[in-house]
Amino acid sequence: MIHRSFTDLDVYKECRQLRIAISGLVKSDFPTEEKFRLMDQILRSSRSITANIAEGHGRFYHKENISFCRKARGSMEETLEHLITAFDEGYITAGVLKTFKVKIDSCSKLINGYIKYLKKAQHGEEESD
Repeated sequence: MIHRSFTDLDVYKECRQLRIAISGLVKSDFPTEEKFRLMDQILRSSRSITANIAEGHGRFYHKENISFCRKARGSMEETLEHLITAFDEGYITAGVLKTFKVKIDSCSKLINGYIKYLKKAQHGEEESD
């Protein structure tokens, strides 16, 4: 499972689609007065997911990569919280929130699987040293 680029990772591809969908959502469904508040926060947290996956991949050390994947997972939870806030404020419907929750759950499973893979690979490296 050697990847030449983070863009080859299924977890990155899926999280990228989530980021793109969130960007479209906030640009079309959020009121302009939220531009520098909730809208900015949700865009930053969703962008942090893919940025952390990319940065971790570039570290070339499994332990560091795992750490960045955990940060990505945290950013994903933050993004979900911002979506819940958007629902509570009446900016999105329950259906939209549910759709994004399903996407976030799918991305979480992929991140957790990637972390598990990295832990196994890290363990294999330690045995060969």
